[in-house]
Amino acid sequence: MEAAAIIRKSARDLMVQNHALEMFDFKEAHYFDMVRDLIEEYRLLFIDWVAAFDPWDYVIDRWGLFNPPGVGPHDHDPDDDIPRE
Repeated sequence: MEAAAIIRKSARDLMVQNHALEMFDFKEAHYFDMVRDLIEEYRLLFIDWVAAFDPWDYVIDRWGLFNPPGVGPHDHDPDDDIPRE
């Protein structure tokens, strides 16, 4: 889930950069229309990818951002009970 959030942020950053190039009259800004179209195509694939995540195959996020419903950052992690050699 964390990787998905980073990917989403990066795509949104690209879109902001596109607008900045247009705003500053960058000569080749029209190429970013192609980038915008590809980001939109990827966004649709991204939605399907995220929907396929298994919410019960997780590692507790101690920061509390990416836990499934009902799991908190202070909950006991059953993996902590596994003996380490």
